[in-house]
Amino acid sequence: MADYDVVVVGGGVAGLSAALVLGRARRRVVVVDAGQPRNAPAAHSHGFLSRDGMDPAQLLATGRREVLGYGGQLLAGRAVGIDRLEGARFAVRLAEGGPLGARAVVVATGLRDELPEIPGLRARWGQDVHVCPYCHGYEVGDSALGVIGGHDRAFSLRQAQLIRQWSEDVVFFPHRIVLQAHERQELLARGVRIVEGDVTRIVSDETGVRGVELAEAAMVERAALFVAPRFVPSDELLTDLGCELDDEGWVATDRTGRTSIDGVWAPGNVADRTAQLINAAAAGSAAAIALNNTYLIPADIENALQAHTRLAPAN
Repeated sequence: MADYDVVVVGGGVAGLSAALVLGRARRRVVVVDAGQPRNAPAAHSHGFLSRDGMDPAQLLATGRREVLGYGGQLLAGRAVGIDRLEGARFAVRLAEGGPLGARAVVVATGLRDELPEIPGLRARWGQDVHVCPYCHGYEVGDSALGVIGGHDRAFSLRQAQLIRQWSEDVVFFPHRIVLQAHERQELLARGVRIVEGDVTRIVSDETGVRGVELAEAAMVERAALFVAPRFVPSDELLTDLGCELDDEGWVATDRTGRTSIDGVWAPGNVADRTAQLINAAAAGSAAAIALNNTYLIPADIENALQAHTRLAPAN
C-alpha cells in the first residue's frame, strides 16, 4: 500500500490549495481526483483576485503544476471509501487500484447542483443559466434577466431581489412557489416583474438562451437566467466514515475544516455551501496549516519522544 502523510480527495481549488501548502511544508501528499469539477460548464471564473476571468480548467491546470513543483503527486481516480486503521492511520480505497495509506485525509469533494426538472435548463447551466450573480452577474448586467423559482423558496426570493442589482429588466418566474402578499409587494416595489405559471421549457439556440416558455402564457424573452438549485454535498466519504453532521445535515467542521474525526479535514463546498472559488482556496490553505500544526507535528513530537526514550541509556 502506497504511504503518504496526507491523501487529499478532490482536485478542485480547495484540494489543490491544501496540497500546495502541505507540499511546501515538505509533507508527502497525493491528490486523488475524479476529474469532474463543479464549474466545468463555465467558460470563465470571476471574483478570484489576480485570476478574474480565467478559464476554470486553466486555473486547475495551473494549480496542478504548482502542486507537482513542490513534490506533491496527482492521481486520476475515484475514492470510494476511507477506513480507519490502528495507529492513527487511514486507508483510502479507490475504485481502481490498491488503497492509499495516510496519516491524515483532506476530503475536498465539493457539492453538486440539483436543478429544477425543466427541459432545456441543464443544457445552458454555467453558460447563460447561473446561480451566483457575484460570479456571473457583471457579464450579463443591463440585459433582460430572469429568475426562476427553484427548490429553496427563501433562496429564490432573495435571488430575485439580488439580481435586480445588475439590471432594471428583471422578471421573476415563481414557477411552483406561491407568493405571499408582502413578498409580491417587495418585488414589485423594486421593479421586478412577476410572471406566474409553471415553467415548461427554456428556449435556446446556438447563440444561447432566448426565453422562458410557460404552460399558459407566451414565451417571455430573456437573455440570461438565474435559478436556485438544491445544493447537495458530495460527502459520502465523510458520512460513511462517521463524521458528525450539523443541524442542517452538513458535515460539521470547525473554522479550519476539521471534522469530528481526528485526522480528517473537509474544506470548501463539501461542508460550506456558500464558499465561492476564492473562499474554497482559502479554506484549503487553512485546513492544511491546521492539519500540519495541530495534528501531524504533535504526532511527530510524540513519536520522536518515544524513539528517544527507547534509545536513551538506562541510568
